[in-house]
Amino acid sequence: MTDKLDLDHLRQWIGRTQEASDIVTAQLVKGLRATLFQEIGEPKQGDAAPFTMHWCLAQPVFPMSMLGPDGHPTRGGFLPPVPLPRRMWAGGELEFVDSLRVGDEATRSSRISDVTLKSGSTGQLCFVSVEHTVTTSRGIAIRERQDIVYREMSSAQATAPVKPASPPPVAQHRETHVSDPVLLFRYSALTFNGHRIHYDRDYVTKVEGYPGLIFHGPLQATFIVEMAAKLRGGKPPKKFAYRGVQPLFEGSEFSINANDNGASMELWTADDAGQPTMKGTATW
Repeated sequence: MTDKLDLDHLRQWIGRTQEASDIVTAQLVKGLRATLFQEIGEPKQGDAAPFTMHWCLAQPVFPMSMLGPDGHPTRGGFLPPVPLPRRMWAGGELEFVDSLRVGDEATRSSRISDVTLKSGSTGQLCFVSVEHTVTTSRGIAIRERQDIVYREMSSAQATAPVKPASPPPVAQHRETHVSDPVLLFRYSALTFNGHRIHYDRDYVTKVEGYPGLIFHGPLQATFIVEMAAKLRGGKPPKKFAYRGVQPLFEGSEFSINANDNGASMELWTADDAGQPTMKGTATW
């Protein structure tokens, strides 16, 4: 049974801040490169890390006794104690200012910027927006807005999304990979993410009612950013805004797609039927 959602109480978390620091190590860079199907190499001091390396750094560490049933820390610390049980990464915006490099000490300063309530087809939706600034000794490296959505638990067993009759969008550029459980496990390990929807099939199907393990939102965004940069000669976008469209599940081929419009680039990930699961726009 979900507790009553008191928006006024939750909005008292707006303005709360926290700070955490970590080191960009060569081993961590190798692990992320391997997970992104990149050449692993032997990263040396000063070598650039993948563009979204910051999602692997300074993640919260809690004892097992402080974890909730979904594998996340129990609520009510930095993030507001939203009583809705399902939590997912809804989207956000990234601004790339400087590269993170092997040997950097990176500090992430975070602030709760908004808490809002909406109604959707599955019931109440609570959105929490968090602003992050990642800095190194050279100054600001990344600015980010992260949007988290909390949802009610469905009373019925969920099924895979129904494939629409309309044809999938056509892409100028496309790459494909397979979203197997090992890929999802590796990214969970790199980001110290205990959320059980990404690795515990019994939990995600029997408790949360999804048809299979769920592909991480930030991992989809990471693949998109890396493709955007590759298409622009290794230069990341100044800004990348994105949002989740529908879940991407394990066990199928997925694609990273791009249409380059010159001043901007439309990018998306898609499932094995070609239907978008995340959409974004990059500008340089």
